[in-house]
Amino acid sequence: MIVLVSLTLTITAKAQSKTMPLAKPAPKPAAREDAQLYRNTTLGFRYQIPYGWVDRTREMHEGIEPNKAEVLLAVFERPPEAIGDSINSAVVIASESAASYPGLKRAEDYLGPLTELATANGFKAEGEPYALEVETRRLLRADFTKPLGNKASNDKLTMRQCTLVLLARDKIVSFTFIAGSEDALDDLMDGLHFGAAKPATH
Repeated sequence: MIVLVSLTLTITAKAQSKTMPLAKPAPKPAAREDAQLYRNTTLGFRYQIPYGWVDRTREMHEGIEPNKAEVLLAVFERPPEAIGDSINSAVVIASESAASYPGLKRAEDYLGPLTELATANGFKAEGEPYALEVETRRLLRADFTKPLGNKASNDKLTMRQCTLVLLARDKIVSFTFIAGSEDALDDLMDGLHFGAAKPATH
């Protein structure tokens, strides 16, 4: 999973240095309610994918050892290879066997390797990691930032990453959100839910 997060950081950062006009998003068509909903019944969570985002889950499976780690969801605001003048927001949810980390007994034990990876990729920790409740689950939150320069326009961008860590069923599950602002991060995290979805009322 550490490798997965590193890959996410790399491919999102590469698309920030040049500019090109971005197409305006098409209006959202009427669709069935769950068209953009990812569900994981084994781990008991769901994620509402923003409309129009690009799914790269299958591509990020390449090079991962079976039975050790798995990309559950990898979605991007625009294709990672596309050039843009803003941070390419992303959500990557992955799971890894806790046995891959000898001595790991709590989610807190994963924060050291996570922070080392982020700082090695040019990120700076924002405050201390802390525990938070997301509906029925207790997770740990770690925040990081990385300044990015836009050579074409001399604009300074800041990539913000929030990773939520959950230890469940002998697996470490990470929910990594990347965006260009705190508000955008909050919007992305609002899509994560635990427990059964409430039935639609008519």
